[in-house]
Amino acid sequence: MIDISAFNDALGIMFTSAGSWGWIVPGLIVGLVFSAIPGISITMAMAIVLPMSLYMDFFSAIVFLTSVYTGAGFGGSVPAILMNIPGSPSSFATTFDGYAMSQKGEHNEALGYALFASTLCGIAGYVLLLLVIEPLADIVLRIGPVEMFAVAIWGMMLLGSLGSAYISRGLLAAALGILLGTVGMNTAGFTRGTMGLPVLLDGIAPIPAMIGLLAASQLLSLASRDYIIEAEGSREVSLRKILKGCWGTLKYPGVLLRGSIIGIIIGAVPGVGSSIGNLIAYAETKRTAKDSATFGKGNPKGVIAAESAVASGEGGSMATMLALGIPGGGATAILIAAFMMHNIVPGPNFIETQKPMVYAIILNNIVQAIVLLAVGIGFIYVASNIMKVRTRYVLPAILVIATLGTFAVTGEAAGPITLFVFALLGYALNRYQYPVSAVVVGILLGRMLETEFLRSYQLSGGNPLYILERPAAMAIFAVMLASLAMTAWGKRKQNRAEAAEALAMERLRDEAAARHAAGATKS
Repeated sequence: MIDISAFNDALGIMFTSAGSWGWIVPGLIVGLVFSAIPGISITMAMAIVLPMSLYMDFFSAIVFLTSVYTGAGFGGSVPAILMNIPGSPSSFATTFDGYAMSQKGEHNEALGYALFASTLCGIAGYVLLLLVIEPLADIVLRIGPVEMFAVAIWGMMLLGSLGSAYISRGLLAAALGILLGTVGMNTAGFTRGTMGLPVLLDGIAPIPAMIGLLAASQLLSLASRDYIIEAEGSREVSLRKILKGCWGTLKYPGVLLRGSIIGIIIGAVPGVGSSIGNLIAYAETKRTAKDSATFGKGNPKGVIAAESAVASGEGGSMATMLALGIPGGGATAILIAAFMMHNIVPGPNFIETQKPMVYAIILNNIVQAIVLLAVGIGFIYVASNIMKVRTRYVLPAILVIATLGTFAVTGEAAGPITLFVFALLGYALNRYQYPVSAVVVGILLGRMLETEFLRSYQLSGGNPLYILERPAAMAIFAVMLASLAMTAWGKRKQNRAEAAEALAMERLRDEAAARHAAGATKS
């Protein structure tokens, strides 16, 4: 729990470092702009501005970099909603319902839902971090490969909820994604599918592949239109509708809570990050929703679930970084570099000796999430005007930026080549109605699934009863099974209710027909 004395000292640090507050808005804008560009990841945005932090004092430097981190967490959802192209892997699940809402002319509301979910759950994640940072660190240390394998299985369950007109094509697409995700050398030293190319030994770069699969089909479909949205009335950019979306988020407290819990837990696991958390939160929300059939067709709950997990995952990643000195992902690795540039090493000793500074960093992150609401509204108001630009100007610009972004990710020609190859694959999958999203999930989770399974096998010596020694893994599997059982039970009740309603309607129609026939006979 909170150390009150350290908390008061943290407030003192914040108010005596008033100059550091001035870095919040620039940091948020940098994060929003960079992450809204397909191919520019959060890590890359923070790496670009990292040298600037050398010329600041420690607290101001961390405020600036964490502001970039907070802004980037939301920025990726903007292209995901407006163009079906996620700015980063953590915004992938936002495309499912966000773009569908955009096509219905509800892009203002969708962006409002995403922004407010991101703000609320970002605050929730850091408040919880403030309360449980020390015990959470102890829990994270107990997470091993078996638990990570359970998390990967949980993420793969999303494949069952993506939906497809043809089940067989959905399964084939998922299998293809997993095979592509396991290309390269695994932890046992076996090499698969590299075709003799050394560049594939580390596997297929997921960001260029994802942009190719998702952007290609989208750009080709948009090329035949004059504007991203055909109806002129639907291209309106309305502050009132953005605020309406923000306010509408409060109608779904259960979705926000579920997404936050999943995001914090998954975000705290080193090496997993929000790219998995948003998939699990979306899948769980769809699985437990009564209107699950409307997911993928523009259901606001899909946008809220995905964005709440991304935002709260920041708090989880920060907990691991501050308490253990272990980066939860690329962005927190950059933060550790910033700490070390100021001769400070995060970890248990840092929390023990610098607790007021830890609290000050967390409190400042809460402030950033609040400021993001105002800055984010202005940003999405400007960004939404892309709907009014003809596609003949927008599409070439997106293609050039995406190509440069994939080059920046890999640092060599392999990035743009991967983009081109997967663009052709994405076009073919769309043409023959194979779900592209299933391939993307397979690529994102395939390597993690195999790696953690192999590590679990090596640790257990092939003994399946080893899982009985891992209570956290058993708890994750129990939650999954309980979720599936509740979903199956709910579906069964729903089917029975629908069948009873259909029978009653048929009986009423028969009675009405009988009365009509009797009346005709009398007359």
